[in-house]
Amino acid sequence: MKNARQTAILSIIEQNDIETQEELAGKLRDMGIVVTQATVSRDIKELRLLKVLSGSGGYKYATADKAEHGLSERFVRMFKDSVLSVSSAGNIVVLKTLSGSANVAGEAIDSMRLPEILGTMAGDNTVFAVVQNEAEAVETVKRFQEMLK
Repeated sequence: MKNARQTAILSIIEQNDIETQEELAGKLRDMGIVVTQATVSRDIKELRLLKVLSGSGGYKYATADKAEHGLSERFVRMFKDSVLSVSSAGNIVVLKTLSGSANVAGEAIDSMRLPEILGTMAGDNTVFAVVQNEAEAVETVKRFQEMLK
């Protein structure tokens, strides 16, 4: 019963913007699943659902991977808005940014969790991203340049 209920919850939040536990409980009842608000609350905790910003400006429940995808899109926008150019020197990718925006670009790169990037260091208008070797640096530059388009 619990597994079926939690599967139904995941399906509901995937298909609808659910803002409150009461709204979620109502949708479950519409499906013939008898629940209390306390049960829904426990299920939300067990499923590790998060409240994320919806397209309409309100908040809705989402799974952690969906929330992370939203953050990822935001970081790509931040990257595009702050980076002016990308090049490489050896195994270091060098990104030039708007003045004062290097930390934003560095955070965006770090949040992308790209496996080829060993680490980043940001100044005021420059970010260094270290990769294993020169070949990876060239590929990373291409990847970043594609993101800027």
